Amino acid sequence: MKIRSLKLVYFSPTGTTKKIIEGIARGINQIPVETIDITKAQARKQPLQTAENELLIVGVPVYVGRVPAIAIDWLNRVKANNTLAVCTVVYGNRDYGDALLELKEALVKHGCVPIAGAAFIGEHSFSSSTMPIALARPDINDVNQAEVFGKRINEKLYSLTSIDYITDIDVPGSYPYQDFEPWVLDFIAVNSNCSLCGICAQACPVGAIDLRNDALFDKEKCILCCACIKGCPENALTVKPGPVKNVAMQLSQTCQRRREPEFFI
Repeated sequence: MKIRSLKLVYFSPTGTTKKIIEGIARGINQIPVETIDITKAQARKQPLQTAENELLIVGVPVYVGRVPAIAIDWLNRVKANNTLAVCTVVYGNRDYGDALLELKEALVKHGCVPIAGAAFIGEHSFSSSTMPIALARPDINDVNQAEVFGKRINEKLYSLTSIDYITDIDVPGSYPYQDFEPWVLDFIAVNSNCSLCGICAQACPVGAIDLRNDALFDKEKCILCCACIKGCPENALTVKPGPVKNVAMQLSQTCQRRREPEFFI
């Protein structure tokens, strides 16, 4: 099958998912390419419409074994017409739970036809130099594997003569999806290094930081992505002692074994 264009869609507060999706796209090597970064609130205002002769590559991080609710809300407004899709999740070396199945089913529900899926590893949101969890991933090996995955997708596309011959891809996960209560926590400390540069507010995907006062955080909006902490050029933001730090400490001890990407194609 020949595709007319490639659409890259990702929610990537700390940049790990973006890196993987771009690697897959390089492997597919199709033009033109349109990038839709739904990390930014402005991009999430516009619903996506796709056609049958396009390929959609969708990537999201995994939060507690699920697709982030903010990404699912946007995906539920996608309008597709037998659009071929690649489902990709990126998790912090612990477990991706039901996220890949949830992403796949959300796309199917709105008119997409998944032809491949993958689970990659990215540095955990709670990771730090003192409590590393998949530190600096995706690394060069992960990115290389993403490009190889893209080439395999291309090979599959060329082998297909019609959408009618596409069989369902079987990905891990179960129904009902695992449930969890979102944390509402005041967990970020601001030290004297803060210069009120506003970079953390710009990095926040949900507008939880006051642009006029970087030290003000809206814990009701916060999704614990830690983009503000990782993006601060002054290292002015840290995690306070409490539940988030306790989980980070536990994961840094129990998730040391290197996991590798998984592919379903």
